[in-house]
Order: sequence, then structure tokens, then C-alpha cells
Amino acid sequence: VQLQASGGGLVQAGGSLRLSCAASGRTLSNYYMGWFRQAPGKEREFVSAVNWSSGSTVYADSARGRFTISRDGAKKTAYLQMNSLKPEDTAVYYCAAGYRTWKKYDYWGQGTLVTVSS
Repeated sequence: VQLQASGGGLVQAGGSLRLSCAASGRTLSNYYMGWFRQAPGKEREFVSAVNWSSGSTVYADSARGRFTISRDGAKKTAYLQMNSLKPEDTAVYYCAAGYRTWKKYDYWGQGTLVTVSS
């Protein structure tokens, strides 16, 4: 599975961004698609994941209520809609694919930088 993340940019606090993760290669029906982020000087952290087949979702506490993860099977693309962005959301965001679990990931895309100004 190859993953290509996009959609990052500079946004003011309170604004919104939508990240995309385009997948290619094998079928995704047995995979979870996840989003992670890594802020400067911090460890990478889990943000959200979606089961490609069922659409069931998982969110970190920091994302719940502000971020929405989704997927489009026809486009083989996962999305992360981020609303009410805060400066502490500034990070490089990565998408990843995990086989049958959202707790372990086998494939990673390159990151896309999100910068939230105050």
C-alpha cells in the first residue's frame, strides 16, 4: 500500500483544514486508515482511525469533537476534516494503514505540515 498525504497549510486559530490521504496498491478492505501527528520536539501521537470496510471510527481525546475522519472507497482516499483548530494542533500529520487493527500500522505516507497561527 502506498499512501500520499496532502492538504496541510497555514491557518488561523479557529479555522479549518481538510487533509487527504490517497492510497494505491492492494485493496484496503481489511485495513484501518489512521492519522497521526508529530509536533516539533514531541513524539508522534495518534489522532484518529477509520475502518475501511465498516466506517467505524476511533478518535484521540484531543481530536474528538473537532476532527472528523472519513473515507471514500471509490477514490481510495481517507480524509481528516479538522475544525476549530488550535495552535497546539500545529504538527506534521501522517496517514498510515494498519492491517485489521487501528493499534499497529504497516504502511506510512509522507507527512503534511499543518501550522495554526494564534
